[in-house]
Amino acid sequence: MGHPASGDIAARARDFNHEVQRVACDVFEPWPHGTVVRATRYPDYWAFNLVRVEEDPEMSAQELAAFADEALDGLPHRRVDFELAAAAEQLRPDFEELGWLTQRLVWMRHEAPPPPVPEIAVEEVPYEAVHDLRVAWHYEEFPDVDFGDLAAQARDLAARLGAQILAVRDGGRAVAYTEVDRVGRSAEVAQVYVSPGFRGGGFGTALTTAAIEAARDADETWIVADDEGRPKELYARLGFRPVWTAIEALRPG
Repeated sequence: MGHPASGDIAARARDFNHEVQRVACDVFEPWPHGTVVRATRYPDYWAFNLVRVEEDPEMSAQELAAFADEALDGLPHRRVDFELAAAAEQLRPDFEELGWLTQRLVWMRHEAPPPPVPEIAVEEVPYEAVHDLRVAWHYEEFPDVDFGDLAAQARDLAARLGAQILAVRDGGRAVAYTEVDRVGRSAEVAQVYVSPGFRGGGFGTALTTAAIEAARDADETWIVADDEGRPKELYARLGFRPVWTAIEALRPG
């Protein structure tokens, strides 16, 4: 795996994020502070229908929310992604007062071999084998938002990204899974989910380690975590290093 100069790594993470969006999206409209990104084939996918803020816009949360209403007209949700966390941190309370959810996300790059992990069998499975887990993850995160047509859209996108699905089974049933997506010579461990009754047993560690191994031929492997949550600590133990922090503001529809 190549090792670019440290000053370039955050830019490489942003570039990879943009490349994933280019695979999914068909509308890119510049605005004074970034790009409006939309995927008309995936209208329910928040990550591909958003206002990208690529510099400090020097705008209030109310002004940005109003612009998102205009830019994302016709969609049930609104999302604004700030690529400079410092430009958004002070706006988070105002967005939340408007009813939006905000999250600080850290992009991490795999740079060191993981330590020995529990001997838990991880296998590659068909996409459909983890459907119930995808639904469970969705309602765990967004209990009031109908999964609706998102299932078909997620499957189509996964095919575009060459997704490799890894799972842990219990009694023949998948109880944990992860997905490895690829764009060009880079890969992303896009999802790590363990059913509530199986958490704390090392399944997340085993899945992430297996995903790292599955992506061993990639030039770079990325993972994204909640910067205020615990999973990033697991990923750090497995050899991922934080390189870029962004902030997402979302009003689900």
